[in-house]
Amino acid sequence: MPLVEITYASHVPEETLRELGSVLPHLISLAVECPEEPYDGDLQPGDVALRFRELGPFDRGNLDVVIEVRSKYSESRAADRQDRVDRLHGSIAKATGLEEFGVYLCLPVAAWAQGDEGD
Repeated sequence: MPLVEITYASHVPEETLRELGSVLPHLISLAVECPEEPYDGDLQPGDVALRFRELGPFDRGNLDVVIEVRSKYSESRAADRQDRVDRLHGSIAKATGLEEFGVYLCLPVAAWAQGDEGD
């Protein structure tokens, strides 16, 4: 399950943020799919978690939006991670029209557990 943090400048329109919230789960799932965790196109609750954060008064950066994607390490993901993040950046630009943004793909060694509904 990718965890995604979207940090944005105060001048980024709400409409753009809504569009990001709409397209990112699918685009990120495509970007990180691998034999160990294939993506069937049917996102379920808990598959991708998005967190939006507006830059604070002491934050510094020159990009309108920074999208940080953390997805569990696998050899197949790591082997072509730069290609994956480049394709993801291009897909986001095409889907949203964003220009001044960056994408950071982090593949930590990690584990994930999630309760079933009704637990």
